[in-house]
Amino acid sequence: MAEPRRFGPTRSELWFWLAISVGGFGMVALAVWLRGMPSGPALVEVFALPGLLFGWLGGRSVVRLIRRDHPE
Repeated sequence: MAEPRRFGPTRSELWFWLAISVGGFGMVALAVWLRGMPSGPALVEVFALPGLLFGWLGGRSVVRLIRRDHPE
């Protein structure tokens, strides 16, 4: 088995980034619910960019937490 990471986000930081990611997705959903579905180029701003940002942060955090790939 590979050695655990010595550097990088700790377990609590990964949980923090996961919470930020879930909160960000929630805020996007709230904005769409309150303002309505955007059209045209705004679709990219509302769905693609937050999806990439929060999806990456949340996905990376989940994978590292499951693998226990973080310094203690």
